[in-house]
Amino acid sequence: MHVHILGICGTFMGSLALLARDLGHTVTGSDSGAYPPMSTQLEEAGIALHEGYGPANLSPRPDLVVVGNALSRGNPEVEALLDLGLPYVSGPQWLAEQVLPGRRVIAVAGTHGKTTTASLLAWLLESAGLEPGFLIGGVPRNFGVSARLGGSGAPFVVEADEYDTAFFDKRSKFVHYRPEIAILNNLEFDHADIFADLAAIERQFHHLVRTVPGRGSILLADGEPALERVLEMGCWTPVERFGCAAESPWRVELEREDASRFRVVHQQGEVNEDAVVDWTLTGSHNARNALAALAAAHACGVDLARGCAALARFETPRRRQEVRGEVAGIQVIDDFAHHPTAFAMTLEGLRAATPRGRLLAVIEPRSNTMRLGSLRERLAASVAAADQAYWYQPTGLDWPLESVIEASPIPACLEADIDTLVAAIVAEARPLDRIVVMSNGGFGGIHEKLLAALEVAHG
Repeated sequence: MHVHILGICGTFMGSLALLARDLGHTVTGSDSGAYPPMSTQLEEAGIALHEGYGPANLSPRPDLVVVGNALSRGNPEVEALLDLGLPYVSGPQWLAEQVLPGRRVIAVAGTHGKTTTASLLAWLLESAGLEPGFLIGGVPRNFGVSARLGGSGAPFVVEADEYDTAFFDKRSKFVHYRPEIAILNNLEFDHADIFADLAAIERQFHHLVRTVPGRGSILLADGEPALERVLEMGCWTPVERFGCAAESPWRVELEREDASRFRVVHQQGEVNEDAVVDWTLTGSHNARNALAALAAAHACGVDLARGCAALARFETPRRRQEVRGEVAGIQVIDDFAHHPTAFAMTLEGLRAATPRGRLLAVIEPRSNTMRLGSLRERLAASVAAADQAYWYQPTGLDWPLESVIEASPIPACLEADIDTLVAAIVAEARPLDRIVVMSNGGFGGIHEKLLAALEVAHG
């Protein structure tokens, strides 16, 4: 079968492309503005990619077109697809029909931490010899790919996004997956382009809760009021809470301030078991992500102590606090953060792990929520853990960032030209500094430009 994928360079759709290829299909796709790591992954997989959209991309005539949620009516390839009467489905529907049947599905949902938690869980299952399949919105470096089928009948880990499914299906993606185990990590307002308010997102999360069977399990983060409101709408599945609350059956106890070492305590009735995680990640948010993954892996039969030991060998996914290079003791770190809470969590975790040097935060607020300015009043405070902030005004941001600079609790500057921005950062940087670049896009190749400029200035 010839499967053609619209929006193939998105993290979800590119992952579908790998699964379709592994199922034996001929896979092609089209997109615009491709950038790593997905463009690199597709190229290495030998999947033909058309740059840009148009009717010619549908020749030769594919047997099925899988449509990404970034595509809408008016797109020339979408219009040609409809006019030609080609069969088409959404990405989540294709996954649910072609990959998930007969598998024990574990869905990882939440506003933040989905990619890291799903990667952690897949690694824990792999370390236990369970050969999991997975589809993750990033590239877990322990595996080198964002998706794989896994062993026959093995568990399947899916990053369960609340974003809408397609132009013809406005439900959240995760309602298609029918998981046996659902991790609900956190919940706050995001995706202002499709949700009017937090209550609308809570309703979609409850649609997910409705699909988890009574024999399954819901792992719920404690201290999350929005998630508690979701359960109040009705729940028919056993719930286990995880976090820091004394009454939660899964608890994390930090043994280092930067959360690079912590104890996991699991209470089963009157019996407690515990184990220690000593790993390379930092930040209490990552400790909670690991706790959620350990709880889900435990439900699949993974011993807690062995799971904790396996985390010492975990490598962060690409673009999740990924060190892209170091010049003269100055690190350049790439992070996919694109929400004020994510900015703050990333910087707070790195701050605790940076006892001597400075943190220089470099931010491109380019997500749809940022573009609409829905959370603009929270941006200035989100970088308080850094020593200096550099804001970039991307094309398409519908409001000026000057108000963020004026309200900043730390020294901050604003640039609309990437080369000028790079020059300003390099002029300020000195040994032991960590330059943390946060964006959910390619950011004009700023990581490579920073490293090249640092070599000239300090190499």
